[in-house]
Amino acid sequence: MGPGGIATIIAAAALFVIACAVAYAVVRLGRFIDEASLSLATMTTETTPLIQESTRTLELINSPLESFAKITKNVEDVTTKVSEATTDFIDHSGPAVKVASALLTAAQAGKTRSKKKKKAE
Repeated sequence: MGPGGIATIIAAAALFVIACAVAYAVVRLGRFIDEASLSLATMTTETTPLIQESTRTLELINSPLESFAKITKNVEDVTTKVSEATTDFIDHSGPAVKVASALLTAAQAGKTRSKKKKKAE
């Protein structure tokens, strides 16, 4: 065997070692992908009920909030109508407001006199 034959055997052995290393890496990579797929399937199986329960909880929370929003809107409407009615009454009933103001003033004065009489006695 000449020097060319020995070089061929060394090259073939080196290629065999490289092929074994690549095959080992591919097998390890295949196992890693299988484990990752299994982990992903397990995680999906375990998180799906959690996500469904979270969605249900949010639905249960949102329904009272929607009712509260409707109530708030109704209170706002009533407040607006009362404000408008009061403004219209004051604008169109000038003398009535003056009489009511005079009656309130008289009532307060009467209370003040009765307090003074109680203190004096």
